Amino acid sequence: MKRISSIVAALLLFSISTFAETITFRADRMTGSTKKSGDITTLQGNAIIKTEDMELTADLIELSGKDFRNIRAQGNITGKIISSQMDFSCEDMSYDRTSKIARLQNGVHLVDHQNDVEADADLVDYNQNTDVAILQIGVSLTQKDNHCTASYALYQKKNQTLTLTGNPQVKQGENTFRAQEIILNLDTQEITLDGRVRGSVTTEENSQKTEQPAQSGTPTNASEGTNGR
Repeated sequence: MKRISSIVAALLLFSISTFAETITFRADRMTGSTKKSGDITTLQGNAIIKTEDMELTADLIELSGKDFRNIRAQGNITGKIISSQMDFSCEDMSYDRTSKIARLQNGVHLVDHQNDVEADADLVDYNQNTDVAILQIGVSLTQKDNHCTASYALYQKKNQTLTLTGNPQVKQGENTFRAQEIILNLDTQEITLDGRVRGSVTTEENSQKTEQPAQSGTPTNASEGTNGR
């Protein structure tokens, strides 16, 4: 009886609002329980939830904490952050509705439609308030003619800046850049290289590649054929 009452209570909360935000949901099966720390509601099988700013589907979604502050999803996750115009997919996700910080894990794929950016990593922490994403392990990001790889990346969506460390490499068309740290402005396409800089560029005159060191810390623009020579 207590379990049934908990489920009914959860349904009522969903149908009204939490944090002045309406949440709608659908799933093949739903269970719920009540604890001192807050209600826990679990949606299983083709689970879908929608808030004012997020749409999420997964094999399993769990909502917990006071006013269902915490969202945890597992299995075949796909989602959309409406205000950021970002889509994502992964296998494991946690999201705090108060801090608006999401952690995505295992086979993460991000698509920033606003800036034509696609990224893959094994772990991504995304702050919805600041529009900053930290990508770790097997990072790969593409945008326009840029193909970037690294072990760690800091993507600042608002100012379109990407900072790469951990054996970073940026390819712009036929040009390749490597350094200990690479900062790429995705708007202007300017690259700043720092530490053990090297790369190769293809000149327009003879279309031949030449690999050579570049001056550390010097911005370069591959479209102009410069590499700090």
